[in-house]
Amino acid sequence: MSETMKTAVFRDVKKIELETCDKPGAAGNKILVKIDASAICTWEQRVYTGVNKVEFPFIGGHEIAGHIVELGDDVDRTEWNIGDKVVIGATLPCRNCYYCKTGNEQSCEHFNHSAHLEGMPYHGMGGLSEYMLAAPECLFKYDNVAPEQAAVIEPVSCVVHSVETADVQLGDTVLVIGCGIMGLLHTAICAKQGAAVIVSDVNEERTALAKELGAKFVINPAKENLAERVSDITNGRKAQVIFDTTPIPSVVEDAFQCVGNTGKIVLYSSIHPAEPVPFDPNCVHGKSIQILGTANSNSRDFMRAAQMVSSGVLDLRPFISEIYEAEDIKQAFESAVKGDKFRVVVKF
Repeated sequence: MSETMKTAVFRDVKKIELETCDKPGAAGNKILVKIDASAICTWEQRVYTGVNKVEFPFIGGHEIAGHIVELGDDVDRTEWNIGDKVVIGATLPCRNCYYCKTGNEQSCEHFNHSAHLEGMPYHGMGGLSEYMLAAPECLFKYDNVAPEQAAVIEPVSCVVHSVETADVQLGDTVLVIGCGIMGLLHTAICAKQGAAVIVSDVNEERTALAKELGAKFVINPAKENLAERVSDITNGRKAQVIFDTTPIPSVVEDAFQCVGNTGKIVLYSSIHPAEPVPFDPNCVHGKSIQILGTANSNSRDFMRAAQMVSSGVLDLRPFISEIYEAEDIKQAFESAVKGDKFRVVVKF
């Protein structure tokens, strides 16, 4: 009789259940990880509410921390050991296409949120489960922090990729629009990169936290004109780099009013609802403005994110809003989709 494990399965919109399935075993070059904590990303929240369309049944979860419990016979024992604390990432790239082979796994041509991962009963990213099989190249060691915090290393890796895409330099003026978790992570990392960070959000509790994380200026666009305030702060030069971390189409237009000559606008968030955004191409042309997109992260980003968190360079405790046991998965999602929290974490 095989051993079993629990996994949280989306059966339909607003319907997620904890189910029992066969527990996988490690063989060959695979490693079995006991999942300790899985954070609920906005992506899974949108699956739950029906905004992101998937084929049910579906297993979500991609912000994952755990520890190694079993090694396949072909796993390199000089590098991996039972008990190693790890985060699981970069499981969805194919690692075979042109983009993967040139070190850009985050832009994999065959990137698939609905892949059927080995050892899982259904398709999906798999992290909302008690155990998960992973190849060594998808594991990144961490230390010195609780698994609830380590689960947030995945979004940190995405922000590391975003900040490097923008090539933020010492002394740059950076505008971060939106003070959700991703905006605040951009704030913290850009401040540590030596930039003067301005943040914009109508939630003044969150802009206060942004100040604690290193922001030099905060703007409430409901009370102040964003473009005018940015211009005042920078003596008319405006921002060298703008990160739009909101899903709101009109905010993209706001970003163009705040960017300086030779500046960069990074569209970090997906836009919901997706719709065209008007902009003046002569402004982009005449001011030498760059419009950049960024999504996901690669192995290099994950490794550096794990090191930043493990060494205490980045403190993730402010971003853990609530912790639920796996048996309360439905309540965890109901709380997460309210939109008033950073990360709700599920423990397995």
